[in-house]
Amino acid sequence: MAEPGCLIAFEGIEGAGKSTQLRLAAAGLRQQGSDVVETREPGGTAIGVELRRLVMHSPDAHPAPLTELLLYLADRAQHLAEVVTPAMTRGAVVLTDRFSASTLAYQGFARQLDIQTVSRLDSMVRGGIAPALTILLDCPVAVGLQRAQGDDRFHREQLEFHERVRRAFLSFADEDPDRYCVLDSTAPSEQIHQQVMKAILRCLQGR
Repeated sequence: MAEPGCLIAFEGIEGAGKSTQLRLAAAGLRQQGSDVVETREPGGTAIGVELRRLVMHSPDAHPAPLTELLLYLADRAQHLAEVVTPAMTRGAVVLTDRFSASTLAYQGFARQLDIQTVSRLDSMVRGGIAPALTILLDCPVAVGLQRAQGDDRFHREQLEFHERVRRAFLSFADEDPDRYCVLDSTAPSEQIHQQVMKAILRCLQGR
């Protein structure tokens, strides 16, 4: 039987560089012989792609905050069942662009839904699965929004919305420093990559 796999999440505000650093990390781990799965939320499955369109890109749909939360959690339930759990069962390292921290930061703190409710529903959906490590790529909101390439609803939110998201992420890292690696994403990309790889390898070796 294969050793259980590992889930690593990449988090941050819009334009923080999550997708870039995830791809670089995946390539680096594969060079070392690891079985790596790259995925994202929302949109890591066929159903998730449709949910992503509904919640982020539908021009005529503006879901209420609770509706938005439930759509993201539906995406997570399918993502876990179809991608994350099977990959971890076979021993793969799963790198996901966003996971539960984003739900708490965006729908909880930024949308100002009840945090305990958001956390409880997310915990129910996850069924005990949680990232062994979260790479938090942090930068000032103005910097992230300036370099973000996107036209979804979240890129068009007010500055204070994104400030609440950033503060939430940083508070999560402060509360759980053993599971978070906070990196300055305004640094050169290669420097960030080396720091990401160091954190991931330390996590994998410590399991």
